[in-house]
Amino acid sequence: MDAQAADGGASRIAELPDRSLLLLDDDAALRSRLGRALESRGFDVRMVSSVAEANAEVARETPAFAVLDMRLEDGTGLAVVESIRDRRPDARVVMLTGYGAIATAVAAVKAGAIDYLSKPADADDVVKALLASGEAPPEPPENPMSADRVRWEHIQRVYELCGNNVSETARRLNMHRRTLQRILAKRAPR
Repeated sequence: MDAQAADGGASRIAELPDRSLLLLDDDAALRSRLGRALESRGFDVRMVSSVAEANAEVARETPAFAVLDMRLEDGTGLAVVESIRDRRPDARVVMLTGYGAIATAVAAVKAGAIDYLSKPADADDVVKALLASGEAPPEPPENPMSADRVRWEHIQRVYELCGNNVSETARRLNMHRRTLQRILAKRAPR
């Protein structure tokens, strides 16, 4: 691993003339975690939770970079991609979604996104995608999340969205309540 990869791309980010980044996600916990991680790597992050807020931020000051959720309560991140592209064609936009599908990825790239990552996305993977040159796609992650970890993250997200209600979470995940309780009692897998 080279020194640049070891610092999460911070040295490349520090050299950028414009480090403004718009982070749009309606999941407050994910938005906060990812926002802090991107700030620690050197981006000037503005966090918003809706398409309307994102479009207002873009109109106020169009960012050089954007990380946008695909599906939101008040619309789709694709509308924000188009808004950014109209004002700043050189902006680098990465789409995030919890609903990975080829058709959605194609729509995101056609709208102007440079890459498409499924949730939960690691901050290092987001930075790699944002900083990747146009000639080659970003390298695959060195230590991708295991399938068990992805499953655990999904369960935690649904549990949070259900207001930490075990019965409601179990119903939505179509699993037995006691099974869910055992999973929640364990530590996160690696």
